[in-house]
Amino acid sequence: MPDPYPARFSEKDDKRTLWKKIAEFIHPGPDSTAELIETLADAEDRQLIGAESRFMLEGVLRMADQSAGDVMVPAPRMDLVDINAPYPELLHAVIDAAHSRFPVYEGERENIIGILLAKDLLKLQRAPELNIRALLRPAVFVPESKGLNDLLREFRGTRNHLAIVIDEFGRVAGLITIEDVLEQIVGEIEDEFDISEDEGDIFGLADQTYRVSGSASIQRVNEAFDANIIASDPDESFDTIGGLIAHEMGHVPRRGEQHVIAGLKFTVLHTKGGAVRWFKVNPLPPSADSKPNA
Repeated sequence: MPDPYPARFSEKDDKRTLWKKIAEFIHPGPDSTAELIETLADAEDRQLIGAESRFMLEGVLRMADQSAGDVMVPAPRMDLVDINAPYPELLHAVIDAAHSRFPVYEGERENIIGILLAKDLLKLQRAPELNIRALLRPAVFVPESKGLNDLLREFRGTRNHLAIVIDEFGRVAGLITIEDVLEQIVGEIEDEFDISEDEGDIFGLADQTYRVSGSASIQRVNEAFDANIIASDPDESFDTIGGLIAHEMGHVPRRGEQHVIAGLKFTVLHTKGGAVRWFKVNPLPPSADSKPNA
């Protein structure tokens, strides 16, 4: 006769030993995310999982409590392009920012009308009669409260890689990319400008200029270039060249911006997270920098 309660768990299907049952009774499983993270740490200590696996698993757990507003790029730091800009200006902006996708606005920056893929600009070179509006992809808008788990699922389902984040009043709060979400799991995704600190922070380039890390100490830069870089405000103190130059410029530096100080021209090559990752440094002739801190 068949079991009238087939869904009921049968004791004979329980493969646990008596000792396992006793151990689980004495040491029950984790009841919170914090306890689960502690369990992962214990598993790493016992060499059941590797350090990288633990790091990613913890990232997955923490991501469940994060929203788009937690990891987005704030609106003031968004790289946008103007639909009415002349083609040369548009191309220059895209090259300077070096992103693959750009929100496009018309009139005011709040008025996002679509997303432009940098590669689509090549179509304008081959067919100048094309209207750039025809190249725009639809913009995806998500609220700040959108959970990262849900957002990642949406990115995968729609094949979008960028979304515009809006606040509770419907205004543009920032943008978020699939890379921003994945970095919560795997850590920072590096690109060609990312070189580990133990490989150096100042590199000579073929055109007689130098690539300098924004995290390089001011003392290190002074010694390398035989310079005397100091803050214009004697009451301010900085450890890194990136911090000092951001202070001297009075705002978060953007890719392509330049600043001359102590006979050195610093051009911002790459920024991330509101900080300069790399500068291109060009020593100037003495006559080109009449003031020690221009």
